[in-house]
Parts: sequence; C-alpha cells; structure tokens
Amino acid sequence: MSWDVLLVRLPDEVTSVSQMAHDHVPAPLGSRHDVLATVARALPEADLSDPSWGVLSGPAWSVELSIGADDPVDSMMLHIRGGGDDVLTPVFELAGALGCKVFDCSAGDLIAPGGTSGWPGFQRFRDQVVGEGR
Repeated sequence: MSWDVLLVRLPDEVTSVSQMAHDHVPAPLGSRHDVLATVARALPEADLSDPSWGVLSGPAWSVELSIGADDPVDSMMLHIRGGGDDVLTPVFELAGALGCKVFDCSAGDLIAPGGTSGWPGFQRFRDQVVGEGR
C-alpha cells in the first residue's frame, strides 16, 4: 500500500485543481534523458539503474519513482511507503527541480511545501488497515 502523488507541470498561478480548465493539457516534464538527468542532480542518492522505475530510500520510508518509458515524459508518479514527515522534503525538491506541482492523489488536490497533505492521514489509515493502529 502506498501514498501516491503525481508530479505534473502546471501554470504558476494554479494552486488548486479547481482552478484548472477542464480541457487543460499539462506540458511534458521534458525529454526522458533530461528528466533522468534532473532526477539524478536533485536526488543523487536515488537508484536509477532501472530508468523507468527509480527508487529513493530514506531512514523510515521509500519512494518509487514511476518515470515510465515514454519520451517525452508527461508526468511522474511517486509511490511513497513507510513513515515520517521528512519524506516530503525530497518530494518537493524533485518537484522544484522539474518545475512541477505535487498532486496528492488521495486528497484529490495540489499540495505545497509546508502545506497540508494527505500523508499523515494516509499513515493513520494504513496503520489501521494493517492493525498497527490498535
């Protein structure tokens, strides 16, 4: 079970999904080569041995970077597992390096650095489902 966030390129003035035009098509993140180079610079500890599916490990969490095989890369899904709020730091570092916004798939809206996200709620839900919240 993972908490999923989508890195997607949106106009600077968009701070919520409700502000987007229904037919808006986000710009791609860039060529596959450029996206991988940006990930490597922003998160040098990330394992990109499989260029379509990177992995980043922290002290109590892991992030799988679903980059895909398409060129150009349209967006990047991050599958986050584990615990601790420090996982949000590399998420926003990567988003900034790619010029992206972070879409919280569980909350259904964009999140900003230091802002509220669905991560704490996801951790509570996950712990309840697997029986650790008792």
